[in-house]
Amino acid sequence: MAKSVLPPITSLDALRALARDLPGPDETAAAAAAAREPTLTKPAGSLGRLESIAAWMAAWQGRHPPRLERARCVVFAGNHGIAQRGVSAFPAEVTVQMVANFQAGGAAINQLCATNGADLDVISLDLDRPTQPFDTAPAMTEAELLEALNAGLTLDLTDTDLLIVGEMGIANTTAAAALALALFGGTETEWVGRGTGVTDAGLARKAAVIKAAMAHHGAGLADPLEALRRVGGRELAAMAGGILAARLARVPVLLDGFICCAAAGVWHALTPGGLDHAMAGHVSRESGHMRLLAVLDKDPLLDLGLRLGEGSGAAVALSVVRSAVACHAGMATFADAGVASAGNGAP
Repeated sequence: MAKSVLPPITSLDALRALARDLPGPDETAAAAAAAREPTLTKPAGSLGRLESIAAWMAAWQGRHPPRLERARCVVFAGNHGIAQRGVSAFPAEVTVQMVANFQAGGAAINQLCATNGADLDVISLDLDRPTQPFDTAPAMTEAELLEALNAGLTLDLTDTDLLIVGEMGIANTTAAAALALALFGGTETEWVGRGTGVTDAGLARKAAVIKAAMAHHGAGLADPLEALRRVGGRELAAMAGGILAARLARVPVLLDGFICCAAAGVWHALTPGGLDHAMAGHVSRESGHMRLLAVLDKDPLLDLGLRLGEGSGAAVALSVVRSAVACHAGMATFADAGVASAGNGAP
C-alpha cells in the first residue's frame, strides 16, 4: 500500500468538504470475493459472518484477496473539564497515570494487541490542559478541535491493513453520551451510563450535566462538527480524525465501544454512508452502546460484557477478522483439492 498521510485540515469547512466526498467500496474487489467464496471447500454459507467479513475487507481495501498483515491500534488520551462535576468514579489524574501504564506495557490493551497481532501507539493530547466543562462553555475552541482532529487525520497509515482507534480520558463516557444525544436525539437518560462504575448519585450527576449542556448550547449542536467541538473531547476528535483518514486511505476500521462509536457517529451524521468502511468489533456493557449501534446500523461481532475502552473490545474482535481473511485467502477451492462440489457429487 502506498504511503498515505493527509495534510492537516485548517478549517471546519474544509473538513466538511472532505467528508462529503468519500471513496466508496471497490466493486471489482467485492466481485472477486463473491466469485471466490462459493468455490472454497465448504458448504455454501457454512462460515457464516466470516464470509461477509472477508468480502467487506476486500471491498474496502480495494484488493483481492484481502490481507491482514499489519493491524494497527492507536489509543488517544485526553482530559476533560467536565470531570470537575463529579461524573467519574476516578480522578482526572488517572488519565496521565494510565498513559504511563500503556507506555510501560501494563494495560489490558497492551496484552490484547500483543495476543491478537496489532501494533500499538499511544498519543497524548494536551493532558495538562483539560477541555472546558461543557455544561457552561464549549469544550474546545475551533483551533483546539482542529488540532485534535488532525492528530488522527494525519496518521501515517502506510501499509496498514486495518485500523483500531481507542481512547483514555477520565469523564469521557459523559462526553460521549452528550455527543450521542446531540447527534441523534433522545434524552440524556437514554444515553448516559455508569462508565467507570459511578454510583446512582454519580449517574444522576452525569445526566444533569448533559441536560444542562443541551440547554446551554441549544441550536449550536445541530451541526455534527460543532457538536463535537462543544460537548466532545480531544481524544474523541482524534478518533474521528483517524476514522476519516482510514476511509480516505482505503483502510477498514474496527470500532471499539461506546466512546469510539460516539466519535465515529460524527461521520454517520454528516455524510450518508460515512461509516460504511467501519465494522463494530463488539457491544459493550455501557448502556447507550447498543442503542448507538442500532442508530449506526452496525451489528457487533462480539458481546463479551466488556466496558473498559482503550480499544480493547475491537482488539479482541481482531482475531475474528483475522480468521475471516485467513479462510477466504488460504482455503483450497474444490478444483484445487479435487473435492466434488455441490451439484457435482458432493454430499
